Amino acid sequence: MSEFAPICIYLVISLLVSLILLGLPFPFASNSSTYPEKLSAYECGFDPFGDARSRFDIRFYLVSILFIIPDPEVTFSFPWAVPPNKIDPFGSWSMMAFLLILTIGSLYEWKRGASDRE
Repeated sequence: MSEFAPICIYLVISLLVSLILLGLPFPFASNSSTYPEKLSAYECGFDPFGDARSRFDIRFYLVSILFIIPDPEVTFSFPWAVPPNKIDPFGSWSMMAFLLILTIGSLYEWKRGASDRE
């Protein structure tokens, strides 16, 4: 347990600091329910002229998913940043398989026209 003590101490301190920083503004905050202007919707300086809870087109969600895809790609590519003589063949081929799956997925999205604008 002694080798994990610094990690445990770090986790406890970071948890305490984050909870303190999250709770610190509440005693100093004013009650915003007294200002009806603050509770109203704000839309580019104008009064809202439609319902804010209208249905979105599915393409908006598709575009957001397309922007999320490169994040795991970059995350899983970090271990490959070691010198090439330190990677064994299994690590090299597993990274190639991962990149192949991502390439096939990107080609599939491109062929289906996921990023086309109408």
